[in-house]
Amino acid sequence: MIDKFIIGIIGAPFGVKGFVKVRSCSGETGHLLKLKSVKISKDGNEKILQIEESAVSGDQVMMKFEGIGSPEEVKTLGGSQLLAGRDQAAALSSGEFYIEDLKNLIVVTVTGESIGNITDVIEGGGGELVEIKLLNGEKRLVPFRKEFFTEINPDKNRVVLQNLWVLD
Repeated sequence: MIDKFIIGIIGAPFGVKGFVKVRSCSGETGHLLKLKSVKISKDGNEKILQIEESAVSGDQVMMKFEGIGSPEEVKTLGGSQLLAGRDQAAALSSGEFYIEDLKNLIVVTVTGESIGNITDVIEGGGGELVEIKLLNGEKRLVPFRKEFFTEINPDKNRVVLQNLWVLD
């Protein structure tokens, strides 16, 4: 299982004191407000920043990092990913999964026949879509809904696809 998650994306500067807007990848903000420090990644480079202050503003979190005091300084962080361990990620409710835990799960039919694996989960207009790479190399998108995936079991490294017609 993956132990490091992207939990947010740094956006534009906010105000004149070095605050930056952070968009939560989960849509929740409570876990971001609890952070005292954060690892950021941009262009393959990672560094740890101490958080001086954070607050919610609408659906985003405003953060002020130690040693960064102007919009010009914080602007260089734009587009950086906030990385966190599993213990710092948003808590899951029953029936919820981290996208990273779904990637590479084997997709099987109700009879147990392997047909491919999950390569990604993509946000679609009506909800999430699971990208499945079939054994023949083709990729298909399937709505991530209970009527299509009747069993999701990361511990067994598999998901059960109820109806094959959804791949056509």
